Parts: sequence; C-alpha cells; structure tokens
Amino acid sequence: MMDAGLAEGGPVVNGEDAAQWADVAARMQAKWMEFQTQQAGKAMSGLLSGDLFKAELNGLASLSPAMNEMLAQWGKQIPLVRPETQQKLLSDGMKLWEGVLAQWGLHAGKGEVQNAHLPRSDRRFADAAWRETPYFALVHQTYLLMAEQITAMADSVEGLDDARKEQLRFYTRTMIEALSPDHFALTNPLVMEKAIETRGESLVKGLEHLLEDMKRGQLSHTNRDAFKVGENIAATPGKVVHRTPFYELIQYSPSTEKVMATPLLIFPPWINRFYILDLNAKKSFVKWAVDQGITVFLVSWKSADPNDPDVDWGAVTWDDYIGAQIEAIDVVRERLKVPSVHTIGYCVAGTTLAATLAVLARRGEAEKVASATFFTAQVDFEKAGELKTFIDDQQLAAIGALAQNGVIDGRYLAATFNLLRSQDLIWSYVTRNYLLGEDYSAFDLLFWNGDSTNLPAGWHQSYLRDLYRDNLLVQPDALSGCGTPIDLSRITTPAYIQAGREDHIAPPESVWRLSGQLKNSPHVFVLAGSGHIAGVVNPPAAKKYQFWTNDEPADNLDAFVAKAKETPGSWWNHWLGWLQEQASEQVAAKGKRIPGGRGDKILGDAPGEYVRAR
Repeated sequence: MMDAGLAEGGPVVNGEDAAQWADVAARMQAKWMEFQTQQAGKAMSGLLSGDLFKAELNGLASLSPAMNEMLAQWGKQIPLVRPETQQKLLSDGMKLWEGVLAQWGLHAGKGEVQNAHLPRSDRRFADAAWRETPYFALVHQTYLLMAEQITAMADSVEGLDDARKEQLRFYTRTMIEALSPDHFALTNPLVMEKAIETRGESLVKGLEHLLEDMKRGQLSHTNRDAFKVGENIAATPGKVVHRTPFYELIQYSPSTEKVMATPLLIFPPWINRFYILDLNAKKSFVKWAVDQGITVFLVSWKSADPNDPDVDWGAVTWDDYIGAQIEAIDVVRERLKVPSVHTIGYCVAGTTLAATLAVLARRGEAEKVASATFFTAQVDFEKAGELKTFIDDQQLAAIGALAQNGVIDGRYLAATFNLLRSQDLIWSYVTRNYLLGEDYSAFDLLFWNGDSTNLPAGWHQSYLRDLYRDNLLVQPDALSGCGTPIDLSRITTPAYIQAGREDHIAPPESVWRLSGQLKNSPHVFVLAGSGHIAGVVNPPAAKKYQFWTNDEPADNLDAFVAKAKETPGSWWNHWLGWLQEQASEQVAAKGKRIPGGRGDKILGDAPGEYVRAR
C-alpha cells in the first residue's frame, strides 16, 4: 500500500519521488495563488459588491461579538480551569495512554499490534489504520476521552434555563466535532496513506474541490454536473398554468383515464426547491400521486432576488405567503370548476397552511379546502429542537445583519441546517473530498439539499421571532394573516399529520402538538420511520422503514407510541386510503384535467422558470 520509495528500513526518497512531490507542491501553490488573484481581481473591479463575499464579511463582523460572548460564557460554564477538573483529565489521560501503549508490547521492540483492544470506539475511527500504530491510536483515543468528559461537563452545568442548557450542549458538540482528528491531514492515517499511494495527487484534487466550493460559497455534497432540472430530476410531465411574481402553479398531466374529482394542491417549503417531492420517477411523490389517479397541482415558490424589479422582497411578510396559498386554492378551484381542493403543506409551508386554514375558517370559507395533510409541520414551537439554538436576541441580530437589500442568501440557511448534523453534512465531506481527494458521487437528494433558495429577510426575522422564539401561533388571535386574526381551534378541516421519528428539524414531539391544536378537526396522526426528508420521501416500492398508527386517544407522543401498530414500509398508501375516504368521487381525465390541451392557455412546461432561477 505504501509508495515504493518507502523501504523496510525507512523512507528512501529518490530523484523521481522528489520531482513528483516538488511538482505536487508547485501545482498546489499555483492553484491557490490563482484563486487568490481571481478573488482579488473581482473585489477590485467591484464584481463582489453586494454578493455573498460582502455579505460574509458583514456577517462575520456582526457575529464576532456574539461568538466571543458565547465562548466566554462557555468557558465560565465548562469548568476546565478548575484544578480538580484538570487533575481528573490528567489522571484519566495517563491511564488511557498507559493502557493503549501496553498493548503494543514496546518492550519487544515492535511498534505494531493487530486488533488492538481500545476502550473507546466511534464510527469515524472504524478503519483498522487508526489502530495499527500507537500514534494514531493515542490520537483518536485521547480525542474521544476529551470529548466524553467535556460533554459530561456541559451536561452537568447548573443554573441555566432549558433553552440555554440546550444551546450550551449544541455549541459543545459543534466544537468537539470540529476538532476531530480525522479532519486534519497529519492526524488522519487514511489521508497520509492516500497521499503516499497517489504520490500527492489526492492532495491536489482535494485542493481543487476546496477552491471550487470557496468560489461557490457553499460546501458540495454531490456531483452537480450529474443532474439537470427538468431532465433527470423534477421531470414529471406537466404545465405551468398560473404565474405571479411570487410563485408558479404547476399542474401535472394525468396518467390514468379517471381521476379523483377533488384535486390535490401541494405547498412545498419555500426554504428549498419544490422538487424534493419530484426527485426522479422512482422517488417522486408527485408522480406516484398522479399514477394513483389524483389531479396534482404544486406551487413552485420564487427564490427571493435582491435585484428583482417585480417584488420588493424587503417588504414581504408571511401575509404574502398566506395570501399566495389562498390565491392558489382559488385558482385551482376556478380552473377545474370544483368547490374544494385537498392540500398538502410540507414543513414551514405546513405551518403556513395551518394559518391559512384558520384564516379561511374565520372568514366562513373553510369549505374551500376538503382536507389538509401536514408533512413534518410545526405550529407549537416550544419543543422545536436544536433550531431554537439560533433564536435568541443576539442570534437574531446576527442573522439580520446578513441580509442584503432585504434578502437572506440561502447558502447561510443551508449552512445552518448542515450544522444540525455537522458530522454527516459537513465534516465527512471535508475529510472525503478535501483531504482524501475523492470524487463526488451522484446523489439526487444531496443535489437538492445544495440547491438553496433565498428568503425575504424581514419575513424570516418575524418567523423566527414570532413563532420559534415567542410561540405566538398557538395563542388565539395573537397573530393575524392578511388582516384576519388566527385561531387554530377554529379549524374544522379533516387533517392528516405525518411526523418523522428521527426528524432533527421538526422533532416528532413538536409535530405531535399540532394534533392538540386541531381540537375541532377530525385528524389522523402517523409517525413515520426516519427523518425530515427520508421519512417523507419513502415510496412504497422501496420497501423501506415503517410507520406507526394508533386509533386510540393519546395525551402525548409517548402514549401514542406505546399502543401504536407498526406497519413495515411506506405510509403513502395509508395516506391514500385516508384521502379517498374524504372524497371518493371520480371523473374522466379530460378537458382542463389535461393541462395544455386544446384551448387551454398554459405558460410553459414543468418544472417552470422559477425553479431554474439562481
């Protein structure tokens, strides 16, 4: 596995090796200098004024005081400076070192042992290379010991309210994960082996990946050239039948001779592109629903653009999103001449859908919606999980400082969500693609995850403040939508509530609380296996995961789970059965049920223009 220049008696560097490594060093230096020159040139010409580069500088400046104070508080709360703490760390460290080194039998003159038994394990250090030499064994075992003890210290801190305690745990975990030895070339044996095997070419490729991501301003998770929206992703046939400066409305072409009389209107989250529900033919919820004989409409939200001549994004509020949902409902009803529509709201769009239903109920127009399905949606944010870490006054001020012309760049939001699972969505890619120089795989879900959208800054601030921080949506009439007070208890629309058991963005306990707010609405709660994405995008043909149902009353999620029935596979067919119970009438798939047919004015093919805008 080692280079031929490494002989048994030690490293031997010949002329060819020296020339190769000199060439590697020269190329890496040249690439770095070229990158720096390009960035300097752009800055000098003003091309970066008003883009992410400037926003990053402003953001870092605004974050610095908050970060410094957080670190200072962390230092006070984590008792590392206490003599008794340091003594324990020293004592435990010495025991660890003695135990690890004893396994190598250094007295026998051999610095190598097979299958060393080490006291701590972690999937990051599963490769045998971490156990083949005392150095790398000690490096990762010492790290795991420190991580274990610092985490315990954070858990033992007293005198903090629950929110601050969770914030401390989050910052502690984030710091610990960032310092893992597998993220640094000289403390990762796999990186060093790969560099030797490839004669330094892995380092060159890793630097290329790093520089490309720095140019994009975003960490890459997949081979972006492998996907093209409208061709091999977001490719279910359909037409854009309505467009506003805020959204496009897509109607998908039927694949059955008869369809349900009541159409389905899907509101995806505006934080992401809509095609999480239309990844490819095998994973697409949209295509599956069409194939079940449902007339499917879907809203494609426009990404906020600071230079948009049609929308003052700085003035946009959640009234605009509630109003857009009501408008889309009316457009579909008018287009197909039907009294009502089924609706789906995913994540934040589900939160807004609940507000929309309350507005319609208050106005006496509840009959416009035949049913509402909520994918991982929250209305009560008391138990909203680790995202609440970012929702104190300092964090809100720092986030607000990142806005440019009333718009928050979506890459900042993507980075925030990645931090919630930093080991899986940040550090593993740093190791594989930057340090090991591995090629990116082609994974449609990760392509979507990196296809970020921008948000109106004012609306984003009010959403975080009013819902996440102050939890006003569950207080009757504390908020309004389009001038109408919102009281969720007024909703009578039949509802289907889906939560993901391992969801870290909308925790199941938080989603469960929606059922308590729908006091006058007949509703079904379903707990799906997996998390925020895979728990939703789980087609029946995949035969993955499971879901839990419980027809008995339950006061909380634990009580629901205790008596729930587990069913293997996807919950989609269960949802379909529930939907058909709400309205089973069918009609022929003709006329405007086929978008773009004779005499039907359409605005273009699916997936539309807004999803392609960058």
